Amino acid sequence: MASDRAGGVQSLERAFDLLERMADAGGEVGLSELSASSGLPLPTIHRLVRTLVDCGYVRQQPNRRYALGPRLIRLGESSSRLLGTWARPYLAELVEATGETANMALLDGDEVVYVAQVPSRHSMRMFTEVGRRVLPHSTGVGKALLAYVPPEEVRALLARTGMPAATERTIVDPDEFLAELERIRTQGYAVDDNEQEVGVRCLAVTVPDSPTAAAISISGPAGRVTEAATEKIVPVLQGVARQLSAALAGNGTL
Repeated sequence: MASDRAGGVQSLERAFDLLERMADAGGEVGLSELSASSGLPLPTIHRLVRTLVDCGYVRQQPNRRYALGPRLIRLGESSSRLLGTWARPYLAELVEATGETANMALLDGDEVVYVAQVPSRHSMRMFTEVGRRVLPHSTGVGKALLAYVPPEEVRALLARTGMPAATERTIVDPDEFLAELERIRTQGYAVDDNEQEVGVRCLAVTVPDSPTAAAISISGPAGRVTEAATEKIVPVLQGVARQLSAALAGNGTL
């Protein structure tokens, strides 16, 4: 009986590993590719994938390749809502420390989606509602998330979405944008300087080692989120991001 339980746990671990490998491959992959990347024999891959297909978590395409299935959407949406709930105490800490609106966002496909927010107590503040989707090239959180994506993947994303100008400050050239991402990797934080909304400045950092790529930010009027304020706010952002990372990994208190 103990052996059966051990085998069941191993099969579960392998099934989740295959789902993650499919996601890393863009959501669609062949069995031979899964076997090569995982090191598992083809019959084992076929058995696990067939079970995932039967459960609706994977589907077989007409070209005989396999893709992530629709049942994962419900799990992902529920997980995103919970992630936002877990993040709120940390965003509240940001608001307390900086006085500005704090946000958390994820990269979902080619878009950035805001999953949590704690508003500033100031009457003049940025309004970005939870659930809002924006293109990443014009936002602080989007830049922070794309800074750690391979350049060729960033170029492909920009080619798919285009780079429409939300304001006259929005970066609309791919080469300039990639140079901006290099600066973000060097300095450790991203800035949206009137690029998404005139008069609004945003500072953002990624949540290190997050189970899914996530970023947190503060946003406020450019007159308050100045260069001088940036020097004080960025270390606070980075510290809260580390706390949130530890909590999501189970090393902290949610």
